[in-house]
Amino acid sequence: MTSTTDTGPVTTPALKEWGAVAHALLDGRQALLLRKGGIHEKRFTVGASRFLLFPTVAHSHAESVRPEHHDLLPLGEADAGTDDLVLRAGLEVFDAVEVTRPEQVDDLADLHVWTPESVRRTRVDFRPRHRLTALVVRAVELEAPVRLRRLPEHGGCRSWLDLPLAWPAGSGRVVHADDHLATVAAAVRERAGAP
Repeated sequence: MTSTTDTGPVTTPALKEWGAVAHALLDGRQALLLRKGGIHEKRFTVGASRFLLFPTVAHSHAESVRPEHHDLLPLGEADAGTDDLVLRAGLEVFDAVEVTRPEQVDDLADLHVWTPESVRRTRVDFRPRHRLTALVVRAVELEAPVRLRRLPEHGGCRSWLDLPLAWPAGSGRVVHADDHLATVAAAVRERAGAP
């Protein structure tokens, strides 16, 4: 997937997200991300409509994922290794919905793998004056997993990175069709978006 052009190296934006969630997206268990932005960002912005998913992991993820989805944890942990990491998924934004009723975010529980407590702690109560964005995304399994060396510039509490990789349009296995994504987007708007 690495390539260059006459104007220099090709890069593709990547969104940092839990490795277990990358597997949930590829397995069809969710098509939703909830984002507020990292500590080093004023707010979360959709940096690109098409991007790779950069897997992360922390010890707290085990208690932050509902028990029925714990089979995803070792997969995500293996992808977000200490020295190398493995990228398996690209995402295309189908819809971005501002969560205007964060007090109703528990009503989205059937659309993701996180525990309600985790969503409240890490997505709602974290930086309470910042807007929560629900991204409805189409997951695309890369044609072949990409192994990258972890670099210091990959660190930090921020949402987006630029990776020296090309992700050709139209490549990879698509997980959900438009009708499913439209249903998810409508559910988010009805349950927690603008009334």
